[in-house]
Amino acid sequence: MKYFKGKWLLLPASWLYGGITDIRNWLYDSQLIRSLRPSLPTISVGNLTVGGTGKTPMIEFLIKRSLSPTLNVPKRIVSLSRGYGRQTKGFRVATDADTAATIGDEPLQLYRKFGQAIQVTVGERRADAILTIQDRFPETKQILLDDAFQHRAVQPKLNILLMDYNRPFYEDYPFPAGRLRERRNSARRADGIVVTKCPANLWETEQQRITSQIRTYCRPETPVFFAGLQYEDPVSFATKQTVTSLPPVVLVSGLARAEPLEQYVRQTYQLIHHERFADHYAYTRNDLDKLITALPSGAALLTTEKDWVKLDTLLTTDERSALPLYFLPVAMQFLPGQDSAFTQFLERAKE
Repeated sequence: MKYFKGKWLLLPASWLYGGITDIRNWLYDSQLIRSLRPSLPTISVGNLTVGGTGKTPMIEFLIKRSLSPTLNVPKRIVSLSRGYGRQTKGFRVATDADTAATIGDEPLQLYRKFGQAIQVTVGERRADAILTIQDRFPETKQILLDDAFQHRAVQPKLNILLMDYNRPFYEDYPFPAGRLRERRNSARRADGIVVTKCPANLWETEQQRITSQIRTYCRPETPVFFAGLQYEDPVSFATKQTVTSLPPVVLVSGLARAEPLEQYVRQTYQLIHHERFADHYAYTRNDLDKLITALPSGAALLTTEKDWVKLDTLLTTDERSALPLYFLPVAMQFLPGQDSAFTQFLERAKE
């Protein structure tokens, strides 16, 4: 990873930050600070870096797999997030009355998509939240923890670490000189590592090179998988139905890293302009008015699923029906030969 000259001046602060996280991890590893070992099968999905690595698509992948025909028993799966960006505190179970302000945008996205089949919950103190889930929902068979790799208060059955192909943690540094939340060798806690946002044609030799770099920091037996993102057909705000074509579009996104999305939209549709907002941005009615007013005649507004759940709540019924508004779902897609290997990895974790 390339750094501008001034970043090297921040390395002493990075060493200090990394040292603090090392001490914290040592206290947990030595059991001087206790972790909860849930009695229920618990899978954690997280990363070492600040910013998006595809955690929500991975959680959705795990949900879909758990809801296969042989396991399709409603409400047996529970997702648990801290609910980043919400204006509430404590443990909450998502309901139809919730918004991004009450549970966070990503949990709301999960609820809109899977709320009839799973329990979507949030709670910043996740060890306490798990105990509450076990008490309130005794039928639960599996808990999926979103963004919990650094949440050492819980020791999951399976710890899945995600790494963005475009921002490998083995070339990065702890904050503030880099984007790491803790040192690279924290990857040793991972039971499996998934390299996300890979190009579909990633060569086998390149996969091997990346795997060998990762293995410098993880346990020797930890499997490494490779996956990309698959953008699906746009969905209408008004009808919730997919469409096969769009007029020229203005793209609106609030993501940590929107370059792959913009590249896809530019290649697939006629992109007029990309209006970018901060990750987890809380849209206001004023923002929406500006976007609608600036939308060129004959153009459509295209956004992400995470942004849709926030923009949609600002619309009136008439606006939703009349305006050309669409969102673009995205799903995790493992590279050829990787899907079955990842499924076997998940199955072995049950043993």
